Amino acid sequence: MDRRRFLAGTALTVAGAAGPFAGVARAGRNGELRPGGGYGPLTPVPDERDGAVRLHLPEGFRYRSFNPAGEAFTDGTATPGRHDGMAAFRGPRGTAILVRNHEVNGPVGAFGDPAKAYDPAAGGGTATLQVTRDGRVLRSGPSLTGTQMNCSGGPMPWGAWVSCEETVNGPDVGDDFTGQDNTRLQRRHGYIFEVPLDGRAGGPIRSAGRFAHESAAFDPSSGAVYLTEDNFAFASGFYRYLPPRHPLRAGRILDGGRLQMLAVRGEPGRDLSLGQPSGARYRTSWVDIEDPDPEFTGRPGNDTAIQAVGNQGRARGAALFSRLEGAVHHHGTIYFVSTQGGATASGDSPPGGFGKGRGQVWAYETWSGLLRLVYESPGSVVLDLPDNVTTSPRGTLVLCEDGGGDNYLRGLTRHGEVFDFARLAPVAGDAGAEFAGSTFGPGGHTLYVNVQSSQGVSYAIWGPWRRGGF
Repeated sequence: MDRRRFLAGTALTVAGAAGPFAGVARAGRNGELRPGGGYGPLTPVPDERDGAVRLHLPEGFRYRSFNPAGEAFTDGTATPGRHDGMAAFRGPRGTAILVRNHEVNGPVGAFGDPAKAYDPAAGGGTATLQVTRDGRVLRSGPSLTGTQMNCSGGPMPWGAWVSCEETVNGPDVGDDFTGQDNTRLQRRHGYIFEVPLDGRAGGPIRSAGRFAHESAAFDPSSGAVYLTEDNFAFASGFYRYLPPRHPLRAGRILDGGRLQMLAVRGEPGRDLSLGQPSGARYRTSWVDIEDPDPEFTGRPGNDTAIQAVGNQGRARGAALFSRLEGAVHHHGTIYFVSTQGGATASGDSPPGGFGKGRGQVWAYETWSGLLRLVYESPGSVVLDLPDNVTTSPRGTLVLCEDGGGDNYLRGLTRHGEVFDFARLAPVAGDAGAEFAGSTFGPGGHTLYVNVQSSQGVSYAIWGPWRRGGF
C-alpha cells in the first residue's frame, strides 16, 4: 500500500476527563471485534450508477459512485486520479460542496489550466464539486493545481479547505522514493495551501512548515492550526501553526506565524509510537521550530530533507510518533490518528516503515494541554492501519483503513466499540485500493467517501443511519 491518506470532516462531541472516549484505550484488546454501534453484516450492494458491485454495506444502505479519474469535469478539463482527503460544506438548495485532494506525485504536468498552477510541472491539487445528496455532480473543476502529493487537510469554518502536501520535493532536493526527477519541478513543495470555496487557492503558507504534511485541524478558540506529519520511514511529529492574526478575524490563514512541535513535559524525546498502557495520558508543552521553511543547497538526499523540520523539534525534546494522518477538531479537542502506532500484536507481522503496530487514536485537549490515548488497535483483525478520519453526527469516529488486505470503513464509538460499516469489493489488479476522505454532508444524510487506487473515484452513501452508531 502507499504511505499516505486522510481527511477531517464534521465535529466531535467534547471529550473531557469523564466525556466520550474517556478510558476506552485498548478496548477490544483480546482481538474480538466489538459489535456495539454497528449496522449488521455487510453484503454486496450494486452501484446505483451502473449496477456493478463495488462496495459491501449493511442492509438498507445504497450508494452511487461519481467523478472517476479520467472523466471530464463540467468545465471540460480531465479529472486527475488518486482521490484522497475531502471535506463537505453546505451548498445551495440542499446540495453539498466537496473539496477533494488528488495525491498525484512527480513532475507529470498540472491538470486544468497550467497558467493558474503553482508549479506547472506538478500534477496534484484539489477539485471542487457541487453534488446532490445521492451523488449526482452538478458542477466540478480544478481549484488548486500544480502541487504534489495532496494527501489530506482540513475544513475551515470561514468556508475553506486546507490542502496539505505530503512531500518535500523540489528542484533543491534529491529524488524521492519513486525515483522521479525532481530537477523537472519549478517550485519547492511540502506546504499547506488554503482553498476557498468561492475561488481558487492562493500561494503556500510557508511559515506553517515544509515537511510531509498530512492533515490540518483548526481550533477556533486560539486560532491555532494543528498539523500532522506522515513521514513513512522516520519518526513523525504533531505540530501547531500560530498565525500572526486570528484567522476568524483575518478571514483566512496568514503567513508569517510561528510553527511549534509537541513534547511530553518532563520526558524529552518520548517515543509515543510504541505500545501504550491502557488510559495513557501525558502533560505536554510546545517547542519552537526556528527554520520552518528550509531551502536546501547541494541537493541533499530526500531522506535528509524530509526530516529537516522534524529534527529541529526533536533536538529540543519533541515527542516521536508513527505516521500521523487524519485529524479532526471539536470543542477544544483534536483527535488524530497514528497509522502504525502501538505494539505488534500476536499473529501480526510489523508493517514496513517507522512504527510496528496497527494503529492508535490520540486526543489532544487544546484547553488543558493533556494528550490522551483514545484507542490502540489490538490487531489487524479489529483495526488495520487507520488513516483518514471524520466524525458522524453522533460523535462516532469514522476510520478509513490503509491495510494490506481487505480495507474497511470502521466506526469507533464513544464507548470504545469498533464495528465494520463498509468493505471494498476486491478488484482484480487493484490490490492497493483503499478508502480515503470520508466526510458527512450537511445534515448528516450522506456519507461521501473516496477510494484511492491506481485510478480513483468518489462515492455517496446513504441509508438508515439511526439504526446504528453513525
